[in-house]
Amino acid sequence: MNIGLIAHDSKKGLMQNLCIAYRGILGKHTLYATNTTGRLVEDVTGLNINKYLAGHLGGVQQMAAQIEQNQMDMVIFLRDPLQPKSHEPDIKNIFRLCDTYNVPLATNLATAEMLIKSLDRGELEWREMYR
Repeated sequence: MNIGLIAHDSKKGLMQNLCIAYRGILGKHTLYATNTTGRLVEDVTGLNINKYLAGHLGGVQQMAAQIEQNQMDMVIFLRDPLQPKSHEPDIKNIFRLCDTYNVPLATNLATAEMLIKSLDRGELEWREMYR
């Protein structure tokens, strides 16, 4: 399955820790991330991550395009809801596209862990049929 990873600056450490904890599961799948998040996760986990541009430089839009083409099966977007971003419309577009194309989306640690554990149990295999 294709899994997208995005984290705002204040959540990048949390994303690293999440990926360390679940690297055994995540390593069985194809991972995509915005550039900085991807590099940071790759450095601490050794996971192979396909990297887009930095989020604010178009990486979020690149991931959105993959969602639109039904090439993304799950997105973990650890965002900081208290710090508005200049590219907020792109961020909201990710949410809209995940809703439109039935792509599971986690925006916080609790939901991310639930999705990853569901993935490990095979509960997201319906995405294979959906494509």
